[in-house]
Amino acid sequence: MRPLPSPFDDIAAGRPANIALAGPALLGSRLLTKDLAFPKSEREVFRLRGLLPDRVLTIEEQEELELEHLRRKSDALEAYIGLAALQDRNATLFYRLLADHLAEFLPIVYTPTVGRACMEFSHIIRRTRGVWITPADRDRIPELLRQGPYDDVRLIVVTDNERILGLGDQGAGGMAIPIGKLALYTAACGIHPALTLPVSLDVGTDNPTLLGDPLYLGYRAPRLRGPEYDALVEAFVAAVAEVWPGCVIQWEDFKQGNALRILDRYQARVPSFNDDVQGTAAVVVAGILTALRALGTTLAEIRVALAGAGAAGIGIARLIQLSMLESGMDEASVRRSIVLVDSHGLVHDGRADLDATKRALALPAAIATEYGFAVDGGGPGPGLVETIERVRPTVLVGTTAVGGTFDERVIRAMAAATGRPMVLPLSNPTSKAEATPVDIMRWTEGRALVATGSPFDAVEVDGRRHEVGQANNVFIFPGLGLGAIAAEASAITPRMFLLAARSLSGAVTSSRLASGALYPPVSELRAVSRSIAIEVAREAVAAGVAGIDPATDIDTLVDGAMWWPEYVPYLPARPAERRRDSET
Repeated sequence: MRPLPSPFDDIAAGRPANIALAGPALLGSRLLTKDLAFPKSEREVFRLRGLLPDRVLTIEEQEELELEHLRRKSDALEAYIGLAALQDRNATLFYRLLADHLAEFLPIVYTPTVGRACMEFSHIIRRTRGVWITPADRDRIPELLRQGPYDDVRLIVVTDNERILGLGDQGAGGMAIPIGKLALYTAACGIHPALTLPVSLDVGTDNPTLLGDPLYLGYRAPRLRGPEYDALVEAFVAAVAEVWPGCVIQWEDFKQGNALRILDRYQARVPSFNDDVQGTAAVVVAGILTALRALGTTLAEIRVALAGAGAAGIGIARLIQLSMLESGMDEASVRRSIVLVDSHGLVHDGRADLDATKRALALPAAIATEYGFAVDGGGPGPGLVETIERVRPTVLVGTTAVGGTFDERVIRAMAAATGRPMVLPLSNPTSKAEATPVDIMRWTEGRALVATGSPFDAVEVDGRRHEVGQANNVFIFPGLGLGAIAAEASAITPRMFLLAARSLSGAVTSSRLASGALYPPVSELRAVSRSIAIEVAREAVAAGVAGIDPATDIDTLVDGAMWWPEYVPYLPARPAERRRDSET
């Protein structure tokens, strides 16, 4: 991995750093300030004496003070605003707080609270961050990127804001998602924030509430579509490749058709992935592999029903296929084992309304007939309950973004189909979950293995407590991104996601599994991310897509790339070392 730009190379390595700023400019630099933690000696050297109260705090004492502030807030959105303010003021302290208290603040900086932040973004924004690109900027995107805060960006999270969580088109408010995900990259695996950039492709919105809001901050026009939209995305990718060759691009919250088309178009051209498609798939496969340990069975013995055939459902089906094929199953058996159900029923190849991505995963008519489905005529397929009754799946996954899709009839059909059904209602925020864990456990008499996309409390059934693991993509994307950056990968391959899934599954202890949880606790996220990064970097070398020496010690490489947020001693920079620090 290439060294970070100065002075972040020294800061990330825990070495004394030469700093060019002083006085109010240093205090106001969010990546360099220590606020009240500047020691007396540095207050003298950097002209800070008199600008701070006399007391010098440790970072631990600063953290305690911020916790006191945040825990006074009774509303989750107010806590989100408070954390955003801290990130704007003192980034090192923000990331330290988040890393030390991931379980407490993950639901604030990400799901479910970030959904509210997206919806109210224009009314809660305090300071802008990242780069905003509109259709009017198509011919000057390299210029906009170079005007950004950092010189050596290696990871971009970009959204066009159209499919934010289960909330749909949130226009400019969608920028809260890239900002939140990049915060998790740093807290979960130590990618230094100076290497990251959130980007909004603000191509307009079709949300009438936003367009009718006089204070809406986004590009006020109907959403750009068609060839002009594709041309803007192409210009963006070309600009990134020009300004920062090898930069990893994470596509985030694009609507199904665009998401899959963009992923397939660019994944071989630049190191890129779609977290909603591939990250979700990896976390689901990890849950399935963990459940197999609890059930004492194999991939060849399960059947999977996917409710929802959008981008997430397609991605899940693709990775389950790869996992089954690598386990030794033949293609015909794999095709029998995975069924998708969309809003028009069972996805089978006799339907006339399927696009190319669904058709590639559609249940063959011959197999559908074997299951007893009447699929002639090309019309809508059988519904979810009939599909469950005939296929008798052992796993049910929901990515519908329709709350309550898994009603009592659906769950009781699963309970009748198999002894211990695995049920994953993944849609978030919480209001969009296909079912709640308490209902699933009640309707299956406590037999189900449950994991959810949003956080839920443990469930007690017949005196037994069942932990509910969160099938959160945060278990996948930080480690995957770190591994790709550390190995200087020129491509991110499907097998990297399969290896990430296996690594995540392996992190679930026997005692954790015995409690009912299919995923490790969020408090172990940093260790999980490290393991995944190592697997991804090794795979990059094995696949011939790494830019590092094949003899590199991968464990050491990854450990060296994981910044732990803490202050280092500062020294005044010599004039020749002074550089642009306006946004750091």
